[in-house]
Amino acid sequence: MAKTVNDQQRNLDEGQEYLNILEPLLQAGDLDRTAKCIKQSWCEGKLCAFLTHCEPEVRRAAVMGLTLVGNTGATDPLVTALHDTDLRVYELAQDALWAIWFRAGDARACGHLKCGAHHLKHGNLDTAVEKFNLAIQVDPGFAEAYDQRAIAGYLAERYTDSIEDCRRTLAIIPQHFGAMAGMGHCHAHLGNFSDARLCYCQALELNPRMEGIAASLEKIQALLEKPAV
Repeated sequence: MAKTVNDQQRNLDEGQEYLNILEPLLQAGDLDRTAKCIKQSWCEGKLCAFLTHCEPEVRRAAVMGLTLVGNTGATDPLVTALHDTDLRVYELAQDALWAIWFRAGDARACGHLKCGAHHLKHGNLDTAVEKFNLAIQVDPGFAEAYDQRAIAGYLAERYTDSIEDCRRTLAIIPQHFGAMAGMGHCHAHLGNFSDARLCYCQALELNPRMEGIAASLEKIQALLEKPAV
């Protein structure tokens, strides 16, 4: 018991020290120096431990640190942080997960993904898909390449193809709430309302404040409860 109490106190003290060192760097906006400082002094496991610190300022700083240097090993702790009572911790955790997922591939694959995401944002769907295909060819285990291709498929109304890419994403990162919600949208468009409801429920279990999903779930629930004519 004494060891557990000592460990808890050590985590509290180290978390406060981390905040005191990191806060000036973050306020200065020097992200490169901040990332270098984190890598030199704190491992990913320690940053994840700070996510349970009693002070929300420490939890926020820990999430921001993971945004800069974290990898997919931080996915589970950050998904847990999506349930944090502090709204800012939640917002930062969501951003951190996307940042980690976008850089989780081979360097060349990440380059193709970034280019594809640019084309996707500007509505160039065919070119975006070409870039996502290249990313997948370079790194078949790059989950976000499948997820972004799923988004392109959804926008092109290729719902079945999009569902398959969502499934590929989730096979690699089961906690990927974006792919889960996207699969729900596709099922809804195909009239598979029970499947859509399941996907929305699972997405909200992972990310309870995910924008628009609760409303989508309510609409699907109303359709399922509507009496047959």
